[in-house]
Amino acid sequence: MRDFSGADGSAHSHDFLGAGHDANARRTRWVVLITALMMVAEIIAGYKTGSMALLADGFHMATHAGALGIAAVAYAYARRNVGNPRYSFGTGKVGDLAGFASALVLGVIALGIAVESAFRLASPVSVAFGDATLVAVIGLAVNLVCAALLSGGHHHGHDHHAHGHGHGHGNDHHGHGQGDNNLRAAYLHVLADALTSVLAIVALLAGRYAGWVWLDPAMGIVGAIVIARWSWSLMRDTSAVLLDTADPQLVVEIRDCVESLGDARIRDLHVWQIGPGVHAAIVSVSGISPETARERLRPVHELAHLTVEAH
Repeated sequence: MRDFSGADGSAHSHDFLGAGHDANARRTRWVVLITALMMVAEIIAGYKTGSMALLADGFHMATHAGALGIAAVAYAYARRNVGNPRYSFGTGKVGDLAGFASALVLGVIALGIAVESAFRLASPVSVAFGDATLVAVIGLAVNLVCAALLSGGHHHGHDHHAHGHGHGHGNDHHGHGQGDNNLRAAYLHVLADALTSVLAIVALLAGRYAGWVWLDPAMGIVGAIVIARWSWSLMRDTSAVLLDTADPQLVVEIRDCVESLGDARIRDLHVWQIGPGVHAAIVSVSGISPETARERLRPVHELAHLTVEAH
């Protein structure tokens, strides 16, 4: 809902969840279920067969199941508290908080993989190539299924003028990292697992048939670097939302809309994101009435909550 209210104190909705919120929540719950079932199956099989590869991958998947669970809980919490007056601008940023937590988990996983790989590179250990390859192939298959589930709602928000219409919130993105960062976090966890599986398959096959045992830990370090980059990117984008960082392009667009005719000037301007793809703004303007300023800002579809005051 686009909320072009002034200072009249009229009641209005603060539902700034993304248009795909409920669908993304369902996708995430399915991925959590699939990951948890795979985790339990691998741990049970590992104990019964004595395969350390199966056990290790099972417990590794437990960390991802936990991170994906954070995403699922965030969706449920945001929806349940959408009308809670304690949240002045709604619960649209709960997903960014969950995304930041997931980015930290990804970072820890990357560090753990890098440290373990470095130890194994320095002191090679015997690898059960058959069991390990089977685990990697099964893990890759599961991750591809999960990625397919999540990709339906995952979008990269890079186009400045990809404006949405209708309710003014949902799939419109402004700048970088302004889509559903909660879903993006879940998607990156699945991609991280898929990447480690692909690298492991390549390294294990090379080790089994070419004797390149060193390639397994080397691939682990490569995977850790890539995952760390994903973690940093997600952490950067979610922290920008949590710290109410203004989008410079949106600020310029707002100023142009109000001041382009030369009869008005913005004296004070605050812009921040309040949900996936939607922003709030407080504009202090002189030279024109608040009503005129609001009319001039209607084309800025990223603005879902606007307050205008006369200077």
